[in-house]
Amino acid sequence: MKARKVLAPFALPFVFAWAPKQAPAAFWQPPSDSVDYINPLIGNGGDTPNGSGGMIPSTAPPFAMTRWVAQTRQNYVSVTPYNHTDTTIHGFQGTHQPAIWMGESGQVVVVPGSGRVQSQFHDRGMVFDKATEVITASYYSANLQTNDGGNIHAEQSATSRVGYLRFSFKSTQAPYVLLEASRASVMGSADPNNVTYPLGSIYIDPEAKEITGTNAERQDFIIDPVSTPARGFKGYFCARFDRPFLSWGVIQNGTASEDSSAAGPLVSGFATFDPNDTTINVRVGVSFISIDQARRNLDNEIPDGTTLEDTAMTTRAAWAEKMDRVQLEGATEDEKVIFYTGFYHTLQYPYETSEDGKYYSGYDDSVHEGVSYSGYSIWDTFRAESAWLILFAPERVPGMITSMLQDYKEGGWLPMWKNIIGSPSFVGTHADSLIAEAVVKGITGFELDLAWEAVLKDATIPPVNDSTTSYFDREENVNYEVRAGLSSVYDTNGWVASDIHSEAASRTLDYAYDDYAVYVLAKALNKTSEAAFFLNRSLEAPFSIFNDATGFMEARNADGSWAGEDAGWTEGDKWAYSFDVVHDIPGLIAKRGGNVSFVRSLEEHFNGGHNDHTNEPSHHIPYLYALAGAASKTQERVRSIAKSDYGTSPTGLAGNEDCGQMGAWWLFSALGFYPVNPVSGEYIVGSPFFEKVSIDLPGVDRPLVITAHGAPSDIYVKSLSINGAPLDEPVVFHDEIARGGDIVFEMSANPEPWAYNTVVSLPFYPTSSTFDDVD
Repeated sequence: MKARKVLAPFALPFVFAWAPKQAPAAFWQPPSDSVDYINPLIGNGGDTPNGSGGMIPSTAPPFAMTRWVAQTRQNYVSVTPYNHTDTTIHGFQGTHQPAIWMGESGQVVVVPGSGRVQSQFHDRGMVFDKATEVITASYYSANLQTNDGGNIHAEQSATSRVGYLRFSFKSTQAPYVLLEASRASVMGSADPNNVTYPLGSIYIDPEAKEITGTNAERQDFIIDPVSTPARGFKGYFCARFDRPFLSWGVIQNGTASEDSSAAGPLVSGFATFDPNDTTINVRVGVSFISIDQARRNLDNEIPDGTTLEDTAMTTRAAWAEKMDRVQLEGATEDEKVIFYTGFYHTLQYPYETSEDGKYYSGYDDSVHEGVSYSGYSIWDTFRAESAWLILFAPERVPGMITSMLQDYKEGGWLPMWKNIIGSPSFVGTHADSLIAEAVVKGITGFELDLAWEAVLKDATIPPVNDSTTSYFDREENVNYEVRAGLSSVYDTNGWVASDIHSEAASRTLDYAYDDYAVYVLAKALNKTSEAAFFLNRSLEAPFSIFNDATGFMEARNADGSWAGEDAGWTEGDKWAYSFDVVHDIPGLIAKRGGNVSFVRSLEEHFNGGHNDHTNEPSHHIPYLYALAGAASKTQERVRSIAKSDYGTSPTGLAGNEDCGQMGAWWLFSALGFYPVNPVSGEYIVGSPFFEKVSIDLPGVDRPLVITAHGAPSDIYVKSLSINGAPLDEPVVFHDEIARGGDIVFEMSANPEPWAYNTVVSLPFYPTSSTFDDVD
């Protein structure tokens, strides 16, 4: 994502054994060695906003609507609510911030304390003991020092829509719990000049022992498409306590009163408790629909009588159901931490936004029946994260695609980067890829005709004011970006004009790949003429910006002139994007002079320090050697990147996780293959990391067993077979993975001739622009 600041992984490894020794035994049930290896601090590194890997140590089940986290700082775009370098906790936040580069939406913060009630962020911070802090995927605890000299042992777990907090007070005189409904917010970035004051409301019902409220904060509203502003959006909450209130009140603009309700900016509500009530339990249901729905979510997910231990066990079991499907042999302790933490990251997004079979749509400001998700960072995740979900969470994929199709029906377009509603962030309409990939890989359960209608619109209809609007990243006061530049030149000259549109070279290449995805879907639906059209356009467009004089891709202006080698890129440069024609690698190899010349260009790329794995456009590049007859070089590069850019400390991710894509690269690479061309249904072979991986894929009777004796030390592939049949080319087909079976690598300490100097004529890579040749 934007403006990344890269930090190298710490040299010192994460000490794995600490967490199980700290938490009470009840919070480590059910037993799961794989879940025990999750380190939620990986990716939380850096002591500045841009220095973080973008992840937070939250407690929630997979794909949770709300993740609960100790709040050590105010979170905004590029600032997470928790940073491992901080020493004070200011509350416990139910966050809907889907990634560090997007904003918060409808949050709620629960703040324990003692003495005078403190609502201001800087006043309510409590020093906590890092030595006894417990951080797991399903349970968190910390010991806090209160402002009146006492202590609070704060514990936290959560289900998808309900947070469970337990506060044990010691040596305190006046315990209280405050619910923050609205705060000063920062729009778009941490610029203090962008402060706004969203409205909130608080209602206190002492008889029911509830504090309910609303929060209209949505930091990304400034980049909403102008036609769908989600004007009625609110986050709703219902906090229910297990102890009677001694007193209660509201705080507005810093002024406390004994009222039972308040509405407006800077609103909080609180309840005090008898000093003899040393333990206070509070469950907080959240909703995007209503307070009543938040209360129903609470009753549905953590009903009265449920303990914190029960909740943590349920959430831990949800992680174990996924994590325990993969068993590693021959992995080091650190490698297990990296593997299962990456797995944990891949199962956080997109996150659920439907409740009880209903969902709020910001596109038309209404509540609909159906399933819904948000937090789609599609420019990042179409590369490998999507493929990982198809393998390990196939039960979720139909709903995720249906949710995108609902976005299309209600807002007019498939989402690009959805945070409650779609936003103009990044380039390309890669929802086309997600849909085509799902169809190719056998996913059903969504409306195919509607899917075709939506992707066809992406590929043929330009955005509003296309010839006069740049549509630069996070541009304000514009409409849906979709394929900006489609009307001006892409349909005629074959490229997006750099003197009209931002990031024009990246757009040209991304649109070409998306055209290929449309071709794949059209072919699957027997739409022959449409398939031919989009195939031809996908093969011709990339090379319209290949500068023969320099040997690189380069942006072009509307008149055909070159815009300069540094112009027109999205989070990359000419080096990365000159290898970004993943749907026609043979054509790219030919353009660069054949296999030998292509491999030399790859060597120049890597040896010259141009490969930037911290950002997604470089993720597929090490696998391209194998497609040019130099598989051993792929094996070397993949192993090198896996060691240099991933670690077990908080700065263990060289770049931001970006909703699971960084983790998905490592996970696939560890298994020994990677989806270079996601919609192809094939994976390019690399170098498996472990002796043996046994995988119990959901809904598959036969396990997938990947055996690679000697792999921890021997990085080169000598031979490969699937279910006893030898493979001579470095390609594994999706069906060979998805239905289970035996994949056997023979490894070697030295480069081997396997898949070396092979002829690249694979069926999923067209060798000409004619439809018949491919069909």
